[in-house]
Amino acid sequence: MSNAVLDIHDKPTPVQLVTLSFQHMFAMFGSTILVPQLVGLSPAIALLTSGIATLFFLLITKFQVPAYLGSSFAFIAPIIIATKSGGVGSAMIGAMAVGITYGIVSLVIWKSGYKWIMKILPPIVVGPVIMVIGLGLSGTAVNMAMNVDGEYSFLHFSAALVTLFTAIIFTIAFKGILSTMPILIGLIVGYIYSMIIGIVDYSPIAKANFFEMPDFLIPGVHYDFEITTKLLLTMVPIVIVTISEHIGHQLVLGKVVNRDYIKEPGLHRSLLGDGIGTFISALIGGPPKTTYGENIGVLAITRVYSVYVIAGAAVVAILLSFFGKAMAVIATIPTAVLGGVSILLFGIIAASGLRMLVDNHIDFGNSRNLVIASVILVIGIGGAKFVISESLSIEGMALAAIIGVVLNAILPGKKEADIPIQHSKNTNS
Repeated sequence: MSNAVLDIHDKPTPVQLVTLSFQHMFAMFGSTILVPQLVGLSPAIALLTSGIATLFFLLITKFQVPAYLGSSFAFIAPIIIATKSGGVGSAMIGAMAVGITYGIVSLVIWKSGYKWIMKILPPIVVGPVIMVIGLGLSGTAVNMAMNVDGEYSFLHFSAALVTLFTAIIFTIAFKGILSTMPILIGLIVGYIYSMIIGIVDYSPIAKANFFEMPDFLIPGVHYDFEITTKLLLTMVPIVIVTISEHIGHQLVLGKVVNRDYIKEPGLHRSLLGDGIGTFISALIGGPPKTTYGENIGVLAITRVYSVYVIAGAAVVAILLSFFGKAMAVIATIPTAVLGGVSILLFGIIAASGLRMLVDNHIDFGNSRNLVIASVILVIGIGGAKFVISESLSIEGMALAAIIGVVLNAILPGKKEADIPIQHSKNTNS
């Protein structure tokens, strides 16, 4: 018996649809725009593609899975690396390759089931790699929070701290829908404080039109379509983490809404939806997509599971992406404010990797587990690089993920990993 206020296929009234759609979308808003701000992409495109990707996801999953697709934090470092080496177009090509990889894996799962992937990606591999994602970005977050042009600024650092503590307070002290939007509320309060202390540049707002087309990035128009092995090795290995997180989100979402999404509509469909959403996003200049933990939190709190509301939130995101003044306001958010929320968010990502290890009762008295986790952490956070040639290398978290999978496969004492990974519902990578 469902405890839903609105179940999966319940149709809300027009007033409910508008209200709940805006509420749901803004719970995803902060995280969705933060990723493009950190990697130099367009927040408008990120919003537009999150809406489009979500609608495709709903269609592919036969309107049975109330999931919202937002920007993936797992790809922040790979996008930055790909952009530095080959321009932003290179990062988009890599993201398309990620989407295609999702599609290939979903096809294999459709034919052979999903337990094989859990054996390749057990918690002892995925947990430390998730920790690497968060901890590897910690230096970037702190630098954004306290430095301006490489110089320490107490004024800007104060804005970061106000943002950070606001997000912390709303994460811990508040209940209900507000507890699912700490990033958005932190950004708002940090922005207001920044206005008071005079570190906001308003000129982009004055120049912006009320309605503007987002800054699309189209292959063959804005950049040359060139696939390199180095690019693939930079971006694609991260699916080791994101596919595992996708499975975890589907398991937790199924528990919330009292359905088994691994069986119906099937993990292959949800993963394919994620992959197509990521491919379409990259095709027009947006970051890779992932199902959002915030979405699950909102569903658990409101008990509104209706796919109509999810679709409504997607439409709101699409419409908002064409609102030039709103996008200009986002562009004026001080770097220190972004650094403040990043400190919390990257820390939460790292802690979620640790929580995965705890939830799955990983025994670090076992030397095998200790070795795998230790090597992944040092390789990933230390920025190790495996240079194959002048133009080809594997580095950072991509190298850490690959080495983790290899160590798990070859070290003795491996147990059959046929129990699904347990995930926190409040993570998104």
